[in-house]
Amino acid sequence: MSSDSAIILGLLAPLIVALLTPFLAVRTTWRDAAGPIGAVVTLFAAIHVAIDVLAGNVPTLVVASFADGISLTFAVTPLGAIFGLVASGLWILAAIFSVGYMRGNHEKQQTRFAAFYAVAVHAALAIAWSGNLLVLFIFYEILTFSTYPLVTHKESKVARNAGRLYMGILVGTSVVLLLPAVIWVWLATGTLDFQQGGILEGFISPQAAPYLLALFAFGIGKAALMPFHRWLPAAMVAPTPVSALLHAVAVVKAGVFTMLTVVVYIFGADFLSSSGASDWLVWLASFTILASSFVAITKDDIKARLAYSTISQLSYIVLGAALASAIAVQGAALHIVMHAAGKITLFFCAGAIYVCAHVTKVSDLDGQGPELKWVFGAFCLGALSIIGIPPLGGSWSKFYLMVGAVDSGMLFVLGVLGLSSLLNIYYLLEPVSRAFFKPKIKDLEITLHPLVIIPPVVTAALSLLLFFFVDPFANLASMMVSP
Repeated sequence: MSSDSAIILGLLAPLIVALLTPFLAVRTTWRDAAGPIGAVVTLFAAIHVAIDVLAGNVPTLVVASFADGISLTFAVTPLGAIFGLVASGLWILAAIFSVGYMRGNHEKQQTRFAAFYAVAVHAALAIAWSGNLLVLFIFYEILTFSTYPLVTHKESKVARNAGRLYMGILVGTSVVLLLPAVIWVWLATGTLDFQQGGILEGFISPQAAPYLLALFAFGIGKAALMPFHRWLPAAMVAPTPVSALLHAVAVVKAGVFTMLTVVVYIFGADFLSSSGASDWLVWLASFTILASSFVAITKDDIKARLAYSTISQLSYIVLGAALASAIAVQGAALHIVMHAAGKITLFFCAGAIYVCAHVTKVSDLDGQGPELKWVFGAFCLGALSIIGIPPLGGSWSKFYLMVGAVDSGMLFVLGVLGLSSLLNIYYLLEPVSRAFFKPKIKDLEITLHPLVIIPPVVTAALSLLLFFFVDPFANLASMMVSP
């Protein structure tokens, strides 16, 4: 298969699933099988594209050209190959989990849910493989609008309010801040294409660079930097498979991917480092990491706690980009992978606990561990990976970020990362300790549903395997910053 054929296959597979899903609704088994099958096809294409990138090629598909420097082009960068593997690979398990959750919880409008879920994955793949800022911006917006019906799926007043906040922040920031930043880049350079080492040096003064970076940093609302983070906890009103999509497969990962892409392929890490244009972002990302961690400690609702944990972890990636050293940027790219595997595990576990035991509060987990030992075992592994404990995958990205902080001369970041990890230990391991080491306070009726238990066990195992088989992702991350 040629690389352009692989790009077409990867982009069309989830779109075809979305289009077929309403017609397959007459047979729910066929409808529910479409997602996992489409995900396998998409992963096959993403692997083919990633192998081509590792071979030193740039898989490219030009759809249309409008003017010099403005085209609808897909050109897969090493960072795009990483995100493509994450989005397509985790979609397989997310699709299986969604079937178990939606059936086990007797949710309504399952056909609509499955269709928009597939559209969101299509948009995420298009973002990952975009060749310029125009394509990225278009599919960034498509991702926002395709996930709105998922966030408001329950159609309650609370869900509608959450949807308004979700759209208000994400569309507002992208139109008011991100779009002007894209236009500024085109006016300054005459192109929007991504280029190794960036395109802005020599076209924009070091004095203006911090302002352009601020437009991008705050315009990319999906990265959830404070104060544009409130949409993320609000969106937890959605079914848990949506939370997994938001936090691991597509939405927030599209945000930090966009931020990292802008730093590496538009500004260039060397230009940011020499100009000091990103120093302010290091401090803001550090504040977001710690502030959201302290808020997470106060949350008794499992999903709310995990939502603030995600806000903190996303800023690890922004922090790596802002440090603007080669090793820190590689750590940021690796953290996209490691956090995705760990956090989807935690949300799968939260969903499994709800479907099997109808529990949503951390304080109600006391003594429930033995009856849901596979779920809480998976939760423990996912939490340890996010904390950064070897031999879990998350330890690699944190190590890279710490070395990058030293390389950049910002030693205070070591304290930020250390304190954040201690806070992670408290609020992520408390559910496990309550489940296994506290006496039971409630006798709950437990109903085991295999389709919501198997996926978190698999993703927890993936978090472990990523420690030992990190090389493909590490090689792509290294290529991302190579001259």
